[in-house]
Amino acid sequence: MSYAHNEAALSGLTQDHQVHRDAYLDEEVFQLEMERLFSRAWLYVGHESQVPKTADYVSVTLAQSPVIMLRHSDGSVRVVMNRCAHKGARLVSEASGNVGKMLRCPYHAWTYKLDGSLLAVPLKNAYENTEFSQCPAAGGLSTPGAVENYRGFVFARLSKEGFSLQEYFGDVLQALDNMADRSPEGELQVAGGSIRTVINCNWKMYMENINDTVHPISTHESAASSAAKVGEVFKEEDPTALEQLLPFGSGYDFYSRMGVETYPNGHSILGTKFSIHTDYSGIPGYEAMMNEAWGEEKAARVLGFNPQNVVFYPSMAAKGSPQIIRVLRPLAVDRTLLEVWVFQPKGAPSEMLDRGLTYSRLVYSPMSVVAHDDVHLFESQQASLKAQGNPWINLLRQYDAQEGEQGKGTFDDANNEWVIRNQYRAWKQGMTQQEQE
Repeated sequence: MSYAHNEAALSGLTQDHQVHRDAYLDEEVFQLEMERLFSRAWLYVGHESQVPKTADYVSVTLAQSPVIMLRHSDGSVRVVMNRCAHKGARLVSEASGNVGKMLRCPYHAWTYKLDGSLLAVPLKNAYENTEFSQCPAAGGLSTPGAVENYRGFVFARLSKEGFSLQEYFGDVLQALDNMADRSPEGELQVAGGSIRTVINCNWKMYMENINDTVHPISTHESAASSAAKVGEVFKEEDPTALEQLLPFGSGYDFYSRMGVETYPNGHSILGTKFSIHTDYSGIPGYEAMMNEAWGEEKAARVLGFNPQNVVFYPSMAAKGSPQIIRVLRPLAVDRTLLEVWVFQPKGAPSEMLDRGLTYSRLVYSPMSVVAHDDVHLFESQQASLKAQGNPWINLLRQYDAQEGEQGKGTFDDANNEWVIRNQYRAWKQGMTQQEQE
């Protein structure tokens, strides 16, 4: 079936309480996601601390479009397409570096200023008395439709038209405020590189799993039980690791009581009341630093917000404690790149960074006892959905036929699959080009 020219069939892939397997398996649907959903969404590019000096850059791919984030000479952070205006060659091939005084194409040596405007072309006289000055190439490098730096987090929207960053993300931006405000200076610093894992599954499998509070009890049973056994012997040697792993074994009731909020455009906050991160040991001197920097009332509010996961749909999830974001870069219908970034709050004790790095290694490394469980199941799910049988993925847990369209909702029971149904209603809205609220 061709979904590109059959809007009714495309819309029918998601129903109120179920999703058709073609949403995960069909290559045409994946291309439509890149063109419609991802190109109109705000996607995470990088953090400004990754480009501290003039001409520093990082290169990433947003919805199959390669881009460069770089530091301009005026101190601002710019984003341009990693595509020469002449014949489309990539200007930079490394993940990061410094371009010097200009961007120079390795193919025909066209050069560009750091803002993307055309600086020079070889054999300039050969273009005299042509229409070169009026052609698109003379305008320099293409840029995303919109770029915004929010508290150091740089986002881009590929489409020229769409919501502003604040309109699109709305109240979930408080999670980025919380992360930055955990620094007595109000700023974050990326801690080195990231853990990158290519998972052979559709990106939506990972994204919906971020809000699945039922799976840890069974999926990560061996990780929690192993941590408990090791803890009996080595509790004093690595207390941080045990603090981070043992809560994965908490029962259904624990997860159900943590609370969840959903928002328009598929965003959500899981763990509005508490989470597995709530009861970490205090860091000596840190609370006093925060009280001095922000006052006791704000410091208490910042440190008291420890959600399980905050989803910035469709491609990012954040944790305030530890300070970690996960970014999904879809590569194909059945291949997804996961990036895990750890941040150090500037001016805060080094134990904050140590805690984040430990969690990242224990939980998100593909060889960890936690991530290995998830990756195995995602990849088996991707393969098994092709088999004959029921073509629908069930999302009926606590379904209410009166729950309405996707958007704002507050639920005491975090086991309610409304939070995942909310994602798919936002997916349908974006894919069928319906007007967003």
